[in-house]
Amino acid sequence: MRTQSPPGPAMRQALSAYPLVAVVALTGAVGGACALLGATDAARTVISVVCLALAVRLVVGMVHELRAGSYGVDLLAIIAIVSTVLVGEHWASLVICLMLTGGEALEDHAQNRAKRSLTALLDNAPTTATRILADSGPEQVPVEDIVPGDRIQVLPGELVGVDGTLLAGTSRIDESSLTGEPMPVLRRPGDQVMAGSVNGSAAIVMRADAGSADSQYQRIIAMVRSAQASRAPFVAMADRIAVPFTAVSLLIAALAWIISGDPGRFAAVLVVATPCPLIIAAPVAFMAGMNRAARAGIIVRDSGSLERLAEVRTAAFDKTGTLTCGEPAVTAVIPVEGREPDEVLAVAAAAEAMSTHPLARAVVAEAARRGLKVPHAEEAEQIVSSGVSARIGGRPVRVGGAAFAMGTGDFAGRDLQVAAGGAPDTHVHVWFDGSALGVIEVSDPVRPEAGATLEELSELGITDTLMLTGDAQLTAERVAGPLGITDVRAGLRPEDKLAAVAGALGPVMMVGDGVNDAPVLAAADIGVAMGAKGSAAAVESADVIIMEDDLLRVGAAVEIGRRTVSVARQAIGIGIGLSLALMIVGASGVMPPVIGAGAQELVDLTCILWALGSARPSRRPTRTVEIRPAEGTGTTAVAESGARTVTSGARADRRVGAPSGEWRPRNRDEERTPS
Repeated sequence: MRTQSPPGPAMRQALSAYPLVAVVALTGAVGGACALLGATDAARTVISVVCLALAVRLVVGMVHELRAGSYGVDLLAIIAIVSTVLVGEHWASLVICLMLTGGEALEDHAQNRAKRSLTALLDNAPTTATRILADSGPEQVPVEDIVPGDRIQVLPGELVGVDGTLLAGTSRIDESSLTGEPMPVLRRPGDQVMAGSVNGSAAIVMRADAGSADSQYQRIIAMVRSAQASRAPFVAMADRIAVPFTAVSLLIAALAWIISGDPGRFAAVLVVATPCPLIIAAPVAFMAGMNRAARAGIIVRDSGSLERLAEVRTAAFDKTGTLTCGEPAVTAVIPVEGREPDEVLAVAAAAEAMSTHPLARAVVAEAARRGLKVPHAEEAEQIVSSGVSARIGGRPVRVGGAAFAMGTGDFAGRDLQVAAGGAPDTHVHVWFDGSALGVIEVSDPVRPEAGATLEELSELGITDTLMLTGDAQLTAERVAGPLGITDVRAGLRPEDKLAAVAGALGPVMMVGDGVNDAPVLAAADIGVAMGAKGSAAAVESADVIIMEDDLLRVGAAVEIGRRTVSVARQAIGIGIGLSLALMIVGASGVMPPVIGAGAQELVDLTCILWALGSARPSRRPTRTVEIRPAEGTGTTAVAESGARTVTSGARADRRVGAPSGEWRPRNRDEERTPS
């Protein structure tokens, strides 16, 4: 006779993780053996005792839940177990117990699967770092001992312990667990490196910019822990639905008993009337939705925030760093007649290389982007609020405001009127060897994905949009106009932004990134922080953090919230509908209680599988925004947004004295019809 092989590792692990399932399964095995041996009374006794013991456990748990303010009671299950035992349907009672314990195990498995990306963030929390000391060299210390200014060594494949600036080495850093970007990102000296990212194949040295507790990663960890423990108002509402559902189920069961005179009908109705679909479906759907958001680089503070995302009616945006790139960039070079744009830019860059002003950095960066040979400047001097004076090859050069550059007189005032497309934020005037050379337009460019983001929100039903900024009205309107934002509030202080959000049609979503945005992010119904470059105050005040510097993910967050709530409602509706249908069948007497108990388990499984659907994108058409950086920098495709092609980093050169609207594009992407 061949002996039965012992259960495998997976089975043993499952039984040890869910002991109640093992107890019920063992009870069934013992009861079945007794029945096969003819000891039916012993089988009934063993099964009934175990089932009633589980009913007592349910009563204790129900009391604790009621004391905690939760209305998701198991009263129906308790009555169903007791009634089936009393009417002699002990096998049906055992199936109910198997359904309940198996349902708990299935719910736990579904929850773990749904929050996999959130759990990965917790598991990847760095615990140690290698600090480099001037006298003794590298030493491994707890990450909590790192203080700002420490030099840290990160070997290939190691976790980055704290936020910092790369000092030495070039490496591809895996930031997928933080930003959702699947491809490693190339980081060079001077670039920022985030805690929790994974170093690539080259050793690097970085300077700690913050301690472990102050790193952005630890803030995210705190949000994840809060998210895992949270309950959305929708989930609490689903629990409350269980109370009237219980009353209706008891009424149907009582009527079936009274009309038929058979107490077995009462048990037959209740075995299919457990409110598990209500209790399980909503939490699983919300956890799956938060997991989907985390995979996309969107960290949601709690389940309630995800629900409020689904209800947003008005979107308010900060301007600088949110709708715009937050850094000045050269948008055009206008040479005087007889000069070339590259000559103007090279001369300006030579002088501006000696300055730390943001506008100077923009000019130098544009010259480097074009690959220009920049001459060496001597005797450079920066004049505060005016510009830079220097000498190139012994000849004087002045770069800055018009009055400073020329010293006296008007600097090509007529030619500046030639500039098409409205006034830029700043004109940098270049004067060389006693004569005007040209003008460089510098502005904070609108994010290339901003227009597609506004279109995406409009398609999701968010048609009321505001821009809230402390900048001047003209500058704000120049950004808002092309994006279709008609409600522009400029010159605002933080308290003015609070008043604007309070007076808008709610619920209101506020998107920002700066320290001055923190109060309004906290006050809005939903605060969304652009976390990749945002301030610590903005991140801590927000309900949602966009980890990648990508405005399109704001629309994705709203879509995820709406799909999650929709899927949760569908799962609950399916559960209630199937349970009511099974109750009617049970009341008719055509379905034995033991069959009904098994059918109810299928209802639970159906609800859980449907709820997990919130982890998948909706079926609405997915369109692509293709963001084309300046030539030679590659192409990035961003999915789940409106269909359009955006040119990023476009630069144009215009000839002073040329007819209005005539453009000299540097590449095909910049060509446009003269106005």
